[in-house]
Amino acid sequence: MTIISPSILSCDFANLEKEIKKIEPYVPWIHIDVMDGHFVPNISIGIPVIKSIRKITNLFFDVHLMIQNPEKYIDAFIDAGSDLITFHYEAARDKTPKIIEQIKNKGKKAGLSIKPNTNPNEIKDYINLCDVILIMTVEPGFGGQKFMENCAYKITDIKKLSCKNDLIIQIDGGINDLTGKLCTSLGANSLVAGNYIYKSKNIQNAIELLKK
Repeated sequence: MTIISPSILSCDFANLEKEIKKIEPYVPWIHIDVMDGHFVPNISIGIPVIKSIRKITNLFFDVHLMIQNPEKYIDAFIDAGSDLITFHYEAARDKTPKIIEQIKNKGKKAGLSIKPNTNPNEIKDYINLCDVILIMTVEPGFGGQKFMENCAYKITDIKKLSCKNDLIIQIDGGINDLTGKLCTSLGANSLVAGNYIYKSKNIQNAIELLKK
């Protein structure tokens, strides 16, 4: 079964608890985008919000750090309630293995993300250290962007470079029932969707279509 991780970036932040409860019966994960205004040209939520919503749900917190110097904040995000921390290779480079180790030493799952212009071969030495590889199919920073189909074909590259049967290959950006079907047909087993889920008239149906 494909892991669907709804992005709360598309939520009504004035009613965040209610928005989370809308998807809670239908998914195991929730995707939390953290942006710093430096690594990406946008600012979103941070540690205090994660700490607050941890109190109102038992969903698995799939936290995506789109920030510079992620190693400085790993412990704080984990202490706030994160279950999986995915950081960007482009923000870490040669620090990547140490950051993965830092996350795993805290007993949490580690993910590594790549932007559209990054070749999967650049992370070949790190793929098998990770629990999750997140392939961005839009430029990170804003929700609601158009899916970049060429990026989806990185899925097959990651599969060839991995020797892990349990590796989660997650796709984020422009995901809907059609683009999600392409990604899962290529081998993705986790989809992040924001607008497609939260702007849907029937959230349960939208999620079920992604799962299939």
